[in-house]
Amino acid sequence: MYNCEICGNKADVHHIVHRSEGGFDIELNYKYLCAYHHRGKNGPHQNQFVDLQYKIEMQNKLYNTLQKEYYSPKEISQILGIHNNSLKRLLKNLKRYKEGYKRDDIIYTLMGCVKYSIETLEELALDRLTEVL
Repeated sequence: MYNCEICGNKADVHHIVHRSEGGFDIELNYKYLCAYHHRGKNGPHQNQFVDLQYKIEMQNKLYNTLQKEYYSPKEISQILGIHNNSLKRLLKNLKRYKEGYKRDDIIYTLMGCVKYSIETLEELALDRLTEVL
């Protein structure tokens, strides 16, 4: 049984990068949230700002986890705990260099082929502010 990372209540697994967005079943893509913090008005399914915060947090964790410039498939599998079929899906469109697969390409693909930034979060906040005014 999992506990909500926010309040400690019984939790479900939330995919930060949703499977429909190209997300993978790896621990770094999971956030454990109770029903309220998962699907409530302040959860990532109802609140774009929260969803974006979780994605930026995950992307930062990936950069902290994958610190080398290049990785072999075996290293990727071991570090991320990714299974064979998912690993094949991850690598199928990535260029393999003689040193291995590039960290930035791996992370970009794990993030659903989107690069998130604080600026994206700030733009969303400004858009929300102008809607109110």
